[in-house]
Amino acid sequence: MRLKTTAVVGLLAVASLWLAACGGDSGGGAAGTTSSAASSPGSSSAGGSTAAGAGGGGAVEGKIGVILPDTKSSPRWEAADRPALEKAFQEAGVEYDIQNAGGDKGQMQTIADQMITSGVTVLAIVNLDNESGAAIERKAAQQGVKTIDYDRLTLGGVADYYVSYDNTKVGELQGQGLADCLGDEPANIVFLNGSPTDSNATLFAEGAHNVLDPLTQYTQVAEQSVPEWDPDEASTIFEQMFTQQAGAIDGVLAANDTLGQAAIAILKKNGLTIPVTGQDASVQGLQNIMDGTQCMTVFKSALKESAALSELAIALASGEEGQTTGVAQDPEGDREVPAILLEPEAVTIDNVKDVVDGGGVTAAELCTGAYAAKCADAGIS
Repeated sequence: MRLKTTAVVGLLAVASLWLAACGGDSGGGAAGTTSSAASSPGSSSAGGSTAAGAGGGGAVEGKIGVILPDTKSSPRWEAADRPALEKAFQEAGVEYDIQNAGGDKGQMQTIADQMITSGVTVLAIVNLDNESGAAIERKAAQQGVKTIDYDRLTLGGVADYYVSYDNTKVGELQGQGLADCLGDEPANIVFLNGSPTDSNATLFAEGAHNVLDPLTQYTQVAEQSVPEWDPDEASTIFEQMFTQQAGAIDGVLAANDTLGQAAIAILKKNGLTIPVTGQDASVQGLQNIMDGTQCMTVFKSALKESAALSELAIALASGEEGQTTGVAQDPEGDREVPAILLEPEAVTIDNVKDVVDGGGVTAAELCTGAYAAKCADAGIS
């Protein structure tokens, strides 16, 4: 399951323009910005926002629907993606409806049905699993609605487009980050993978194994997926790993900051600090890096990703063709999906500032209390 990308300089220019437009709206961020962790400030699990956009370059005739997945797997959805998308749609003068499924597949289907009935002409979803996501896309296609897979590719689906990051590359950055933190000495490592129903999680794990499998100094002593990216499940799973290995674990390949934090909490309880990876460049993850309890994370700017989505959705709502940078392989559907695939960035203690400068998190939310001095040491003010 490889994502094939073809870089296009024009996309970077588009992303820069949208970043300029959305720069002040970050709430933290991650698999993009804000990040990945376990809470979502000020949002209800099934909250929605709907409006006829005003301003920008004149009204767009179509209507855009976006269904976000939950508030538990990552705070990014409500803290970063929603406000950035709202701003872009309002400035374009396009009518839109953004809702959150609250981690409930039935609720996502209900929201999708309501959106289709209300007249959306473009529907973007972050699926909760492949089967339910594909069912939504087929129903939308039957009504002539253009569909976009956002962040997660729906395997066996019929989405017209896919907007995300190169997720195999994300895993490779995580694997290399763990190897850099562990060095050349023999070490026992474990994998806390993302949800088995998330196609991205498969790609993250594949990328990590691409890097770590050839490194014979490391012994992979345990590996398990965490259902629904649930941090409570992750805590239980990692504690079981820790017990089974009698504490002889030297490194943790955690698929995102939420799972990484779950492992770190168990390690702290046992008086240990070892290299742990992450993803999303969340406030928690970045603070862990500054504390020395997490060795790296991966920054996937939600502002860049939401900019790419809003650009594409607005074009489709205007009756135009979408501009893409490559294709994503859907082995279950035996097809190539036109895609916009962005480049992720590895973040360590040496470049935490990049996330603040890139709008992933604000200095105000990152540099609280004891972290003020640590931010100053990192050049963040």
